[in-house]
Amino acid sequence: MKELIINENIKAREVRLIGADGAQLGIVSLTEALAKAEEEDLDLALISPTANPPVCKIMNYGKYRFDEAKREKEAKKKQKVVEVKEMRLSMNIAENDIAFKAKNVRKFLEQGNKVKVSLRMYGRQMQNPQLGMPTMQKFYEILSDICDMTSKPEVNGRQIIMVLSPKNEK
Repeated sequence: MKELIINENIKAREVRLIGADGAQLGIVSLTEALAKAEEEDLDLALISPTANPPVCKIMNYGKYRFDEAKREKEAKKKQKVVEVKEMRLSMNIAENDIAFKAKNVRKFLEQGNKVKVSLRMYGRQMQNPQLGMPTMQKFYEILSDICDMTSKPEVNGRQIIMVLSPKNEK
């Protein structure tokens, strides 16, 4: 949360003053602004220090901080944390195994998570990594109704990796 400079900590000579009700009170000296804030039994907060002259507002600073904290907490509640799940395949995987793994990936995607699909290559399989591409393509085609391919299958060392994300329903 952004802390505001308040009361005697303000260093400007004159400020543009905004009242507690939001009305513009004009450009006044800092001592006059502090006196008006003290008169209303409120704080003088520096809203915009970069403006010329700086903008100050008369407010209840404690209530302002409480409201800001509450607003941030609400915004945090509405955030959706997206996890990245992983599914590993192999070059010589059977049809029923692909179907089973696709069923599990479908569950992850329905929950709103991204899925990183990796196909691991061993030994001589490293000589022809392009032979794993049809397996990755077949896996994507099974799930294409529910997901988008965020990154296309690409060879990365000993594995071929692609990332799937749920389709936006907007």
